[in-house]
Amino acid sequence: MSTDWSEDIVLAHLADEPALSDELGTILERLESLARAEHAPHVVLDFAGVTYINSSNIAQLLRLRQVLEDARCQLRLAGVAGEVLQVMRTTGLDRVMAFSPDTLTALASVQIEGQG
Repeated sequence: MSTDWSEDIVLAHLADEPALSDELGTILERLESLARAEHAPHVVLDFAGVTYINSSNIAQLLRLRQVLEDARCQLRLAGVAGEVLQVMRTTGLDRVMAFSPDTLTALASVQIEGQG
């Protein structure tokens, strides 16, 4: 479930399928429309409740990253562990995504880097 943590940051607490695909799709739709209006927020995705991801999720994450990069906004993944982290390493997502150990660290990082 995503919430506006602040005016400039969306925080999404993710869960396993089918909720994961639905939530990523909803965030992506919202950001694509906001990016066109030139007011996209930064995004923190809390993966603590996710135990697996599939190829569709990976595609959604890459699309989300591109939309945010085009809007000059940050995407940070928090709490990624276990098999999900292994899949991200295997697919190379760990080289193109920013990670934080937990949600609070991710939020702080986004706020600090957003000021620079």
